[in-house]
This record gives sequence, C-alpha cells and structure tokens, in this order.
Amino acid sequence: MIAEKKCKGTGKAKGHGCGKLVAAKWRKYGLGIQCCWSKWLLNTPAGQEFLKKTTFKVTEPRRSLEKTRKDIFNTKKLETLKVNCRNAVHNYIKERDKGKPCISCSCGWHENFQAGHYYKAELYSALKFNFHNINGQCVQCNVRLEGNLNDYALNLPKKIGQNAFNELKHKAEESKKINFKWDREELILIRAEARKLYKILILDNAND
Repeated sequence: MIAEKKCKGTGKAKGHGCGKLVAAKWRKYGLGIQCCWSKWLLNTPAGQEFLKKTTFKVTEPRRSLEKTRKDIFNTKKLETLKVNCRNAVHNYIKERDKGKPCISCSCGWHENFQAGHYYKAELYSALKFNFHNINGQCVQCNVRLEGNLNDYALNLPKKIGQNAFNELKHKAEESKKINFKWDREELILIRAEARKLYKILILDNAND
C-alpha cells in the first residue's frame, strides 16, 4: 500500500496545501501535483522563483548552443563584410589612381596595377581601409618588392601632402598601442563611402 500524506506543503511551499491525502510519488514540496502544486508554482513569489530557476537550468544547454551558433554566424558575417569593404575600397583606389604612375617606382600606369598599402594591412589593421594609406602600385613593387616602401615613403607625401602624411604616420603609431577590432557599423560606413566615391569617378570619367 502506498503511503499517503496530507497536502499541506513543506519548505518554501509550507501552508499552501489543501489538506487532501496524496501519495508520496505525487507530491512536491509537500503539495499534491494534481491539486495544489501548479497553483503554488504560478501564483506565489516563491513558486515563480522556483520555476524561473528550474527553467533556466533546464534550458542552459540549448541557450549555450544558440549563443555558440550566433557567435559563429556573427563572426562569419563580419569577415564577409570585411571582404566586401576591401573590394569596394580597392575598386575606388584603382579608379582614383587610374592613369597615374606607380606610387613607388613611378613607372607608367598599367591596367594590372594593384591597390598597395604603405602601412601593411596585416600589421596595421586600423589603416586597412584608409584611403591615404592605399595607392595604385605596380605588381613588381607591391608583390615582388613587398611594397617597395623606401620609394613609397618618398612619393606618398608628395601625393597626399606632408600634413596628411604626418597624420597617417601618427595613426599608425597609435594603432600599435591598441588591440584594434573592426565593428559592423564602421565597415558599413567605409564601404558605402568607397562605393559612392567610385560611382562619382565613373560618372566623371564618362562625361570627359
């Protein structure tokens, strides 16, 4: 015979029972599952707190999995945005410097000119999309001579002005002091600006 006890509550649920006889296996906190348990759980502060903690604990594995998936998704989206931003900026730089000599060796323009960085993107992430830091450069200087930075340093101030060059140098020095990370808002703004400037150049060149 299964022992029965009155539904009268114990611990946090003490005093909330109805007094009915309930088998032990159908009791929680001394309350009958089929009579007073749900009422206490949903209508008392102690019951709601118990429900909240239990729900949080039960759903923790799922929430952890969802967070991991979200982090992976956001990381992929950010990397994709970086690629899109790079393409937009480089397209603008190539169009801006179309017909101009190589920023380093000053050889005549060629259609295979690349967008070469003065401060390397892998070392100075904050200057990765800086328009002054990127200029039309021949393949020989950009790839085979790894930027040909000595000549680049001589010609860049002449192109953008000494003040702009000094400001670029200052930004490079500051970037070494911080662990710079791109965020979506910055990348979106730069991409939009590069696309706008590119379209303006295309229209201007078409009207010449």
